[in-house]
Amino acid sequence: MTDHRVRDVYIVDAVRTPIGKYGGALAGIRPDDLAAHVVKALVDRTPELDPARIDDVCFGDANGAGEDNRNVARMAVLLAGLPVTVPGVTVNRLCGSGLEAVIQAARAIAHGDAHIAVAGGVESMSRAPYVLPKPDRAFPAGHQELYSSTLGWRMVNPRMRPEWTVALGEGAEQIADRYGITREQQDVFALASHQKAVRAWREGAYAAEVVPLPGVELERDETIRETSSPASLAKLRPVFRTAGGTVTAGNSSPLNDGAAALLLVDEEGLRATGREPLARIRASAVTGVEPQLFGLGPVAAVRRALERSGRGFADLATFELNEAFAAQALGCLGQWPELDPSVVNPHGGAIAIGHPLGASGARLAGSVAHQLAARGSGTGLAALCIGVGQGLALVLER
Repeated sequence: MTDHRVRDVYIVDAVRTPIGKYGGALAGIRPDDLAAHVVKALVDRTPELDPARIDDVCFGDANGAGEDNRNVARMAVLLAGLPVTVPGVTVNRLCGSGLEAVIQAARAIAHGDAHIAVAGGVESMSRAPYVLPKPDRAFPAGHQELYSSTLGWRMVNPRMRPEWTVALGEGAEQIADRYGITREQQDVFALASHQKAVRAWREGAYAAEVVPLPGVELERDETIRETSSPASLAKLRPVFRTAGGTVTAGNSSPLNDGAAALLLVDEEGLRATGREPLARIRASAVTGVEPQLFGLGPVAAVRRALERSGRGFADLATFELNEAFAAQALGCLGQWPELDPSVVNPHGGAIAIGHPLGASGARLAGSVAHQLAARGSGTGLAALCIGVGQGLALVLER
C-alpha cells in the first residue's frame, strides 16, 4: 500500500565557499569545480552517511552558458567523487535558482520520492562567456555581435514590451522613485551591510558554514569593505541614470563567484546521517510581478510563505533577504511594517558578501539554518527578488 503522507524535511548541514569578487580569487576556478567542492565538503562532514544513499543532487545555476553547461549538478557529482549511481539535476530561476533547488529537493523528500538529497547552487560570473548567436542566414558579410552572459538581458525577444527589459539597476531606480527612497537612505543601508558582515566574520559567525577551497588564498568573502564609510559611498557616481540617479556600485550587490550546498533528509535519512538537524523546512512560496519591478518580488512571496507556515512577522528570529540593490531591499522592507528590521540580515547581506546568482538562494537558506541552530530554536526566513519579475521565499524552523 502506498504511503501518501507528507514527510518532514530537515536540513542536516549547509556549507558554502567564501564569495569571490569578479575577476578575483575564485576567477580561476571553473563553476563545476566550485560546485564539486561544496558537494564533497558537505558529504565529508557527515562520515556516517554512505554517499551511495543520496537519492539526488539538485543545483541552481542562473547562466549555464559556459563551463557550467550540460547539467552542472551532474558534473559536480562526478567531479566530487560520488558514486556514479547518484543522479543530478540543474534548475534555473535566475537569482532564485539556489533556493529553488532547495525547495525542489525538499518537495521530493516530503512526498516520498527521496530520503536524502543534496541541494545548492553555483555561479562564476567571472567566467561567464561571451555568446555569439548563429546568424539568420549562412555566410553573413557583416560583423557579428557578441553578448556577455555575465548578467542581465541579452538577445531580447523584440516582442517583449520595452518597459519590461530595462537594466536591473534602472528597475531599482524605478522602485526608489515609487517609494521616495533617497540616495542617502540607500548608502546608509549599504554601509550597514558591510559593517554587519565585518562584525560577523570577526566574531566567527560564519565559521560553521564556510569551506575555503584548497590552494586558493581566500578565507572570507572578498567584496566586504572594512573601510567603507558614508564619505566613500557618497563619492560614487550613479551607474544607471546620469541625471538624478541614486543607484551606485556602492549601494548595489557586486558581481561574484561562489557555491553553496545543503544536505536535506527525512526521518529515515536523518537516522542514516547520525546527526542532529540544523532546522526543519516549514513552507515556501513563489510569486510574480512586473519584470521591471522585479525587486519587489519578495513582498507577496514572503507573506504567502508565512501564511502557509502558520507564522507571522513577529515570529521571525532571523530573516535573510537578498540585497540585490539597497533600493530594492528598502522597497520590500517598507511593505512589511510588522517586521522588526533588526532581524534582517544580522550577519550582513549581498551588498557586502556578494551575489553569485545561482548560489545566493542556497547561501541564504544555509545561513538561516545555521543561525537557528546557534539560537537553539525559532523561525527563520530566506527570500530573494528575481530578474524578469519573480519573488521566492522559504520558511525554516527549529
